[in-house]
Amino acid sequence: MLRITELRLPLNHPEPALREAVLARLGLPDAALRALTVFRRGHDARRKSDIVLVYTLDCEVDDEAAVLARHAGDPHVRPAPDTTYRFVADVPADFAARQRPRPLVIGFGPCGLFAALILAQMGLRPIVLERGKAVRERTQDTWGLWRRRELNPESNVQFGEGGAGTFSDGKLWSQIGDPRHLTRKVLHEFVKAGAPQEILYVSKPHIGTFRLVSMIEKMRAEIEALGGEIRFGSQVTDLRIEAGAVRGVTLRDGTQIDADRVILALGHSARDTFEMLHARGVRMEAKPFSVGFRIEHPQSLVDQARFGPSAGHPLLGAADYKLVHHAKNGRAVYSFCMCPGGTVVAATSEPGRVVTNGMSQYSRNERNANAGIVVGITPEDYRQAPGEGAVDPLDGIAFQRALESRAYALGGANYDAPGQRVGDFLAGRASRGFESVTPSYKPGVKPTDLAERGNESLPRYAIDAIREALPAFERQLRGFALPDAVLTGVETRTSSPLRIPRGRDRQSLNVKGLYPAGEGAGYAGGIMSASVDGIETAEAVACALLASP
Repeated sequence: MLRITELRLPLNHPEPALREAVLARLGLPDAALRALTVFRRGHDARRKSDIVLVYTLDCEVDDEAAVLARHAGDPHVRPAPDTTYRFVADVPADFAARQRPRPLVIGFGPCGLFAALILAQMGLRPIVLERGKAVRERTQDTWGLWRRRELNPESNVQFGEGGAGTFSDGKLWSQIGDPRHLTRKVLHEFVKAGAPQEILYVSKPHIGTFRLVSMIEKMRAEIEALGGEIRFGSQVTDLRIEAGAVRGVTLRDGTQIDADRVILALGHSARDTFEMLHARGVRMEAKPFSVGFRIEHPQSLVDQARFGPSAGHPLLGAADYKLVHHAKNGRAVYSFCMCPGGTVVAATSEPGRVVTNGMSQYSRNERNANAGIVVGITPEDYRQAPGEGAVDPLDGIAFQRALESRAYALGGANYDAPGQRVGDFLAGRASRGFESVTPSYKPGVKPTDLAERGNESLPRYAIDAIREALPAFERQLRGFALPDAVLTGVETRTSSPLRIPRGRDRQSLNVKGLYPAGEGAGYAGGIMSASVDGIETAEAVACALLASP
């Protein structure tokens, strides 16, 4: 199989033009091209008047060696890589029967889901402990906050089957290095569970919340059919460590489970679990993360700014953007988790706090576009106690909580979020209402002053950096500083505020048998990277189990 990259065709090219372009590139007659598959399709919109589609194609041809020889100097004609997933070890048929104790996976977000799936597919019968509920029950609880201002601290946007990624745009791309093509394994498992085939080839695939729900249920069913077990409502409240090795866990109801291989697939909001692990002496460290606001524009404005006269083209869909600005105060301001045609959602998991996030359905057909506009911070920014030495790894959680509590108060102490028109934010005045852009956050948005001195919703350095960044973003994306655009506060859970260090064997540096993984442990940032980290961590557990006497 050959792979052709960077094959460029006009946006509205007829279907036969693709095959014709391949034949012309390779210098072949039609009969010599046996098969043609689109591996990836993206677009180049730098010239709005002449948007082109950019293809990566896999081709089966007559006399492949001769074709490769003729194109030896062409970097865009190469042998296609083998993207087939292969298990790292062969598990004996009787291994599960004599396997004691079974591996545990704590958390059932993308990382825990794929860790459990790989272990189950290898015949290792994992037990998954998820503090929240099954995904459909969890959806009802989430609507309870959005529609009735009723928060369930154990079943919400952050906790429950599918993790925080369930209530997101369902983005399925990542910038991680992937030499083993594990992202293809993830995408193929999603397609098998009901995702559209197009996620295998569009350059920025996404699924959306509603489709993710049914897919997660099917993947859970496969894990169970292969001997795995998922226990919902099972919060781990203690970790039993003996002689520097994990020996089991305790659940909230007092149940104790013996285990010597435990995957910590925690989300970035498992704050009480982080506190427990810290108390038990598990090594962890503070890390940088970002805080900011959600910004909303009309999706039509973004489409026009990005695609010009081709806005609305079905192959382009709803436009996205990625922006960054380095402010004079040394802070980096950037767009985060951009959700075309989506909504801003209430994402808190703790009473008396307000957190925002973004979500889209597969159709991406809501009126507004939204994205986080966030500012990078370091552990020195949130150090709680003055002095030298390492920052307490729990200080980032305290910093987040303080901002979320302030947002709760600014919003009226009823889970409404504080919001402000961009024009008012830049002018330094409070908003009294909203105009052409209606904020989508539910249960509601209270107009206020997000930057009032002495009562700022974010640290002053973050406010100043965002004020500087918005006009700079306007120069990159026309209309971005639209006065009626809406800022909604606060976005605090961009990534985990701490990392649980691990070795090359993926085990905790000071607790043998404990495998920190995914977003919560500080090793991923999104559905794809968390899923891949889950796969690789499951592989490490499998190899360790099979090597044990």
